Amino acid sequence: MSEEIKIAKVMDLKGLPCPMPILKVNKGIKEVEIGQVIEVWSTDPGSLSDFPSWARTRGQEILKTDQNGEVTKFYIKRLV
Repeated sequence: MSEEIKIAKVMDLKGLPCPMPILKVNKGIKEVEIGQVIEVWSTDPGSLSDFPSWARTRGQEILKTDQNGEVTKFYIKRLV
């Protein structure tokens, strides 16, 4: 049985080129409480490496990454 992730905010960033997805998520994560999760949709191929690097340097946690065609969904938990 998998644990359900409760989403506090969804950010549709499809179609935005680098570095916009990271810039928007960096702002958006501050709009939820510590412990809450944002779901981010991105079509930027660089997101697959950019988001994990951003999360490590900013002290956030990527709980899960799902790819469906050209859309990648990231589930990011705010830790700080």
